[in-house]
Amino acid sequence: MRPDNTFRKGFVFKTYQAPSQSPFDTLFDIFKELITHTSGDFEEAIDWLRELDKEYNLTTPEYTIDDFIEDLKKKGYIREEIDTDGNGGMAITAKTERAIRQQALDQIFGKLKRSGQGNHKSKSLGVGDEHTGDFRGYQFGDALDKVSMTESLKNAQINHGIADFTLSENDLVVEETLHKSQMSTVLMIDISHSMILYGEDRITPAKKVAMALAELITTRYPKDTLDILVFGNDAWPIEIKDLPYLKVGPYHTNTVAGLQLAMDLLRRKRNTNKQIFMITDGKPSCLRLSNGEYFKDSFGLNPNIVNKCYAMAQQARRLHIPITTFMIAKDNYLMQFVREFTYANQGKAFYTGIKGLGEMIFEDYETNRKKRIRG
Repeated sequence: MRPDNTFRKGFVFKTYQAPSQSPFDTLFDIFKELITHTSGDFEEAIDWLRELDKEYNLTTPEYTIDDFIEDLKKKGYIREEIDTDGNGGMAITAKTERAIRQQALDQIFGKLKRSGQGNHKSKSLGVGDEHTGDFRGYQFGDALDKVSMTESLKNAQINHGIADFTLSENDLVVEETLHKSQMSTVLMIDISHSMILYGEDRITPAKKVAMALAELITTRYPKDTLDILVFGNDAWPIEIKDLPYLKVGPYHTNTVAGLQLAMDLLRRKRNTNKQIFMITDGKPSCLRLSNGEYFKDSFGLNPNIVNKCYAMAQQARRLHIPITTFMIAKDNYLMQFVREFTYANQGKAFYTGIKGLGEMIFEDYETNRKKRIRG
């Protein structure tokens, strides 16, 4: 306040103070990140944590890495485990797996607001059950229970006055709603060797996206279904709890096997709305022949292999299953393959670095969920 008792406008700047965290919580956030990178290897994650502690002084004499490990035991995040050779060691528990999925969800989708469960876009009109706050004039055929009496009475008063109250069809207002439906999704993850080729780790971000999507669907859209499969030389389903432990192998990329399994899984679902998300960074380079042997070609795009992929894309289209491809590569010939594949399926494709992958998957998942309808 100034001497003349008037207020002076301005800004007050203070030193920023980060939100306080306990020593355990600080280390636990780093540990969850490391355990994802090490595919669930506790000892390797702790070794990395000790190295980071040496460089960045993460601990104090009052709270050491050994204290942190003891707290992990007490809180039920790790357990003692005996391997097949009889050697003892520590392994993460289901509680840690859930914590890792939640962290992935916060990292990838954290800036997005919560929404109602099951509010999927539907290709067909239906009775809406989520209010939007938008209004329009009544049209013949609109359901009477969707008429907003408050807004309609307001219109009647404005149009006809209060003294001689009249309510006509032209005064009626309908609130628009969103139709809610269920969705069955299959997420395909490429675990071929190219996901770690040339020293670039693409599998860890892909795992994070899968864990985040799994946590999103199971917690916010419990009526939906999510199946996850991995594909290399072959394709096989995995459980959500197995995601932190996912590793690449010395595999080629059998995209056809992945698509066949994905469609088999979706055929069993009763939901009308079905979709496939495919995360890959390499060209299809492998087929399993009828005699059980593998046909592999790592050089360029083999016509026999890519034509099989196009045929699978067309088959999914006939089954009304859109495929959204997230290609983690910018090679022109790979992008051309994805364009042809997407055209055959009439699906979608994103050509991306791994950084923005999670946000785009969520955007597409939500895009396939909501539709504004009349009445």
